[in-house]
Amino acid sequence: MRFDEFFESDDLLDALWDMRFDEMTPIQEAAIPPVLEGYDLLACAQTGTGKTAAYLLPVIDLLCTGNFPKDSVNCIIMAPTRELAQQIDRQLQGFAYYVDVNSLPIYGGTDGYTYEQQRRGLKMGADIVIATPGRLIAHLQMGSVDLSRVSFFILDEADRMLDMGFYEDIMSIVKHLSDSRQTLLFSATMPPKIQQLAKSILHNPKEVKLAVSKPADKIDQRAYYCYDNQKLPLLNHILKEDDYKRVIVFSSSKQKVKELARAIKIKNLKVGEMHSDLDQNKREDVMLDFKAGNINVLIATDIVARGIDVDDIELVVNYDVPAEGEDYIHRVGRTARADRDGKAATLINEKDRMRFKRIEKLLGKEVKKGVLPPELGEGPKFSSNSKSSGRRPSGKKYSSGNSKSGNSKTSKSPRGGDNPAADESAKTQSGRRRYFKPRRKSSVKKDIAQS
Repeated sequence: MRFDEFFESDDLLDALWDMRFDEMTPIQEAAIPPVLEGYDLLACAQTGTGKTAAYLLPVIDLLCTGNFPKDSVNCIIMAPTRELAQQIDRQLQGFAYYVDVNSLPIYGGTDGYTYEQQRRGLKMGADIVIATPGRLIAHLQMGSVDLSRVSFFILDEADRMLDMGFYEDIMSIVKHLSDSRQTLLFSATMPPKIQQLAKSILHNPKEVKLAVSKPADKIDQRAYYCYDNQKLPLLNHILKEDDYKRVIVFSSSKQKVKELARAIKIKNLKVGEMHSDLDQNKREDVMLDFKAGNINVLIATDIVARGIDVDDIELVVNYDVPAEGEDYIHRVGRTARADRDGKAATLINEKDRMRFKRIEKLLGKEVKKGVLPPELGEGPKFSSNSKSSGRRPSGKKYSSGNSKSGNSKTSKSPRGGDNPAADESAKTQSGRRRYFKPRRKSSVKKDIAQS
């Protein structure tokens, strides 16, 4: 389906044209119509499928064409982390470039001046507020915001918010909302606790479920059985297999992230680290350097496992096996975004073998096992009568092949909308009748590309 079949705002369609958004992705095609019709929505789809646009675009269109007050908050979008809140705000600014819809990001980790700016913005009213639960609760307790006239309440990465212990905060915020609001709940997975939350806050919702709990099909997943002292040389071996431009390495603790960053820097690679010890400004600097190519390898905790909008990550390495299957899905989901190819490698020691078997059970398949390079010696051997595969790692060496096949440079919006169909639509655009003309050249948006 095409966006002009549903949206009434010509200004919104102009922005989509500039950003080369044409055909809807499956989640957008399934979610946008019921949102425009006023239904509550429970939507579940894997990361990188265009979920953000699936709720932002219909809400923007409704705010443009409806009679909503300008002196109140009309829409609340909840996000689990400040990084995701910032990403949603950037995409919103791109979509709303030509329309009279304003946004206000609300998150912690800022100074007193920023907090005061947030307080004033909430008092004056904003069409869309993108907030983390803790900071919005703080403003509610200080009397800085009235949520009684909110028309749209959206939870993004709802499963992650519950994992982080925000259930009580969410329910506390819901008490301040009108019963007549429209509520949209988006999640990458659908565990029982999400279903419980949906029953508590949604009213006769429409449900959309696409590829629940499965990584993208284009991810080449491999796993290596190895001892702890083989992990670092194996990681270096994997990184040398191809001229990777963007890699994320996930580790279980911030201390190990720091140690890995120091160890890999010896190899003259451009390495950055991301963990909770970094303040907000440093985190933003690291992510900007990563997106700009000043950092090739980002070593991180699960702080960046969700909601980071970098489409051309070629390789994800799980230096440590994640604790939960859903965390694995979100980690490897950082690659193979926007219909590109990608690779994911997981390093498994003896104690994590059964944990990874549970992940494979969630995936519904066995992940291919890679062979250690000869110079590292043999890895752990497992008994053939164990519940696991019971074999020494076998199969072809984890080689990259043509890793660039999914990374051709294409024209895209400086705001980088969350739409994997954008590149393909750009290729086919010349063969289609333009369904509307941009009122301004897309070059007017260059000034926000560096923001």
